[in-house]
Amino acid sequence: MRPIAPAREYDVPVLADLNNRFAPDGLTLPRSESFVEAHLDDYRVIRDDDGHVVGCVCIDEYSPSLVELVSLAVDPSQQGKGLGAQLVKAAVTLAAKRGYPEIFAVSFSDSLFQRCGFHFQDIDVSGSPLEKQFIDGVAHGVVPGLRQRAQSKLRHQAPLVIAECSRQ
Repeated sequence: MRPIAPAREYDVPVLADLNNRFAPDGLTLPRSESFVEAHLDDYRVIRDDDGHVVGCVCIDEYSPSLVELVSLAVDPSQQGKGLGAQLVKAAVTLAAKRGYPEIFAVSFSDSLFQRCGFHFQDIDVSGSPLEKQFIDGVAHGVVPGLRQRAQSKLRHQAPLVIAECSRQ
């Protein structure tokens, strides 16, 4: 198991590049260096033996009681080694430490998130608090970039997975 650490300023271009490798396939949303800079404290990374970032994850506040796991990316040469699960768990731990009761992700990696304690919930479940926040945020532009995230998620029909931070 590799240690997980907070990202550093000098990681910004690398984090944007790592994340954006997967954007053309719809697996991540494109991230600019300015996004990474603005969320630097929300990123966690895994480095190889030479200190190079080989995996990253970020949490993005969705509401005062809910955070989204975003920008989960592992270098293709390092995939299959459990780094994704380590990063997911680090994001859940960070969210819990900051007092968020729930964390969610929209992902095509069903089994990964299930192994990490997430469960499925449909985005369009009528009356759920998450759905109300999602719809309100999209309709009213409450969260910067939310409309883009919502459109991408709905376009790709990725399942929504949720975990309670207090149980992690």
